[in-house]
Formats: sequence, structure tokens, C-alpha cells
Amino acid sequence: MNKTEIQMEKVTAYIYENLDEDLNVEHLSRIACFSKYHFHRQFSLVTGIGVYKFIQALRLKRASYQLVFHPQMRIIDIALQAKFEHPESFARAFQKRFQQSPSEFRIKPNWMHWHQCHHTLGDSMSDLKNLPQIEVNIVHFDETMLAVKEHHGSPTLLNQSINEFITWRKSTGLSPIERYRTFGVVLANPHDTPEDQFRFDISGEVTQIIPDNEFGIVNKSISAGRCAVVRHYGSHDQLDNKIYALYRDWLPQSGASLRDAPLFFEYKNFFPEVSEHELVTDIYLPIC
Repeated sequence: MNKTEIQMEKVTAYIYENLDEDLNVEHLSRIACFSKYHFHRQFSLVTGIGVYKFIQALRLKRASYQLVFHPQMRIIDIALQAKFEHPESFARAFQKRFQQSPSEFRIKPNWMHWHQCHHTLGDSMSDLKNLPQIEVNIVHFDETMLAVKEHHGSPTLLNQSINEFITWRKSTGLSPIERYRTFGVVLANPHDTPEDQFRFDISGEVTQIIPDNEFGIVNKSISAGRCAVVRHYGSHDQLDNKIYALYRDWLPQSGASLRDAPLFFEYKNFFPEVSEHELVTDIYLPIC
């Protein structure tokens, strides 16, 4: 990366970490060590999006999660946290971005359109990210019984299945999130698998057989064995960078070979309970 890209990466990291603060151009330009008179153009040149649009998009993304996954939060409180002075202006901005009002999204979110909006934002940032250096640890993973919501279909609808799993988890108490681990088992690559063939297991640790239920939650397990583990800090949107580095850079020189078992994630915390930059995710690659 050149100097401008490096400085803009610092700015975007600061924005992610300080969404609740007053993110004005004067302050952001000082972080970038650029003149405020040129900062707008330089930010747009590197990221492909204006700085204020970028900030608002991140705040609206967080608000969308709060609407669905924090039903106890009032819409007016979500609007104020997103730095809108009035619920009406929040509703207009939310409607413009997601083609649904906040109340409509809370009841029946259109995850397909949501994903398209967020994917566009991710594309605008892609040039900032190179494959990272990774620290790999080898561990023995014990066999773990799971409660699983099997997601079949478009990756853009994954949040819909996640919401169903969360609802089951809260309503039954069979896999309390405070004491039992949470996993995601990657059964297909979302980037090169036809949408109707994509599969992903949304999973929580359990210690007993799951009875028949309306949510379609079933028992499965992660088998015991050696795993290469990489810890990822930050947005789940950047997990691919660590995964590709694990396959491309670490595996060929490690002397290890792959087991016939899928890669999986262990989620240590959750958005929006914590900010995206505070997310911690362990990536497990089963090896011999």
C-alpha cells in the first residue's frame, strides 16, 4: 500500500472504533495527516465512497442489527445512537438505504436487499485489505455436541437463519449463550458455490439431545482432532482474509495435511453487543 492508503486505513479503523463519537472532517483529517481541504477527495479516491456516506452506512448497519436482534431497544433510542437528531430523519435515511422503514425491517427484514447494500460498502473497502500476516496455533479440539440450525440457500439470507437460531436458543435454555460456546461450521464456500447449494451450520454447544421443534434445530457434532487456529479481531466481513492466508501461506509450508472435516468458527462475542472492531473469532482448520 502507498502512504495515502496506509493513512486512510488508519482513518477507517478509527471510524469503526468510534461510531458513537462526533466524526467530523477536521478531526479525521488530522488522523490522516492530510489537509482538511483535500481529505474528502483522498478518502473517496482510496475507498470509493464519501466519508460521511461511509460513516452513515456503518451506523445504519449497526442500527439494522439492533432492530432485529435487540427487540427491547426502542427505535428512537436506536436513532439517537446512530447520531440522528430526530426519528423521522433516521427513518428516511434507513428507508433510502434498505427500502424498508425501521419498523418494517424489525418485523420482517429483507436480508437479500440488506446484503446487497452492505456488499457494496464492502467492495468499496476491498482495496485497503491485503492478505495479513497470521499467527497460527496447533490445538487438540475435543468432540463437541451441537444444536444446529442448518442454513440452506443464499448467503445473503444467513441472518434470517441466525435470528431463528437465536430465538430457539433464548426460548429453550438448552444452549445458554452465557455458558455454552457458539460455532459456525462452513460447509461450502460462499464465493464459488451456487446460491441454492450453499450450506452453513449455525451452532451452539449442548450437552443433551434436542427434542423435535418448530425451528428445525437438530443435533450434530464437531469431531475431535488436531486443528490449526487463527484468532481474528474485527468485522466478520474480513474473515476471508485470514482464511485465505491460512490456506495459501501457512498450510503449504507447515507440513500438515487437511482432515476430511470442514473449517469452522468459534464466536467469542457478538455484534451489536460489542462494536465490530471488538469482535473476536477463532478460525479452526482441521488438520492431520
